[in-house]
Amino acid sequence: MIRKIDFEIKELNLMKKYPKELFYIGNTQLLKKQKVSIVGSRRPSQYSQRFTHLLSQGLSQRDITVISGAAIGVDSIAHKSAKTENTIAVVANGLDIRYPAINEKLIKEIEKRGLMLSAYKQGEKARNYTFVLRNEIVVALGEILIVTHADEKSGTLSSINYALEMGKKVYTIPQRLDESKGILNYLKKGLITPIYNLEEFLNTFGDKKETTNELELYLKSFPSYEEAVKKYSNKILELELEGKIIIENGHIKPLS
Repeated sequence: MIRKIDFEIKELNLMKKYPKELFYIGNTQLLKKQKVSIVGSRRPSQYSQRFTHLLSQGLSQRDITVISGAAIGVDSIAHKSAKTENTIAVVANGLDIRYPAINEKLIKEIEKRGLMLSAYKQGEKARNYTFVLRNEIVVALGEILIVTHADEKSGTLSSINYALEMGKKVYTIPQRLDESKGILNYLKKGLITPIYNLEEFLNTFGDKKETTNELELYLKSFPSYEEAVKKYSNKILELELEGKIIIENGHIKPLS
């Protein structure tokens, strides 16, 4: 059920103008937790996909709620890797519209277990200007902003600018040659901080919570097939035969 938020979200006071209205589906208790925003390209490289997954998963394991924009690419990976019960998706349309359609299943899961937010009434379709406001809300809600991939002239660059205007620290992953060119100028000017040591960065948010399914988490880190077989031998072969994992470019990709 779509409801209107009737309380102030203090983080949104950092915006140029507090939203006139905010609507939600799901668990508003997530707004009270420590939060980090993760955004990026709709077409991230495999390298960026893997780092986005590891960052989002690692933050969630430390009870940090991950915020993103429900788009394909980096946004989807961030939501899924955090697990839907620990993620907030801010969209650029009315909450009665599940957009983009390719993410309908993911959005439904977030509605049930996480939190969907929008500044737009039912029936409002996504347009260029609605994405601008969506981006500003995503950035404002997070304690920091992490951008894992941004092409030149990407809409993601507006998110970086919002974060800098709000005085938030912006992080990125170490960039590879000819990839994520939109971030390079910010790096050259020292406006963005690269995350060189992933575990060290994640540990600044606290200790990782214990998990009962070590193999599941391991597979979600996209290990090499050779490394995984050495570590879990017959179990990996069983999962492959059962069709629960696939092998792409020598790395394991879980299907769930």
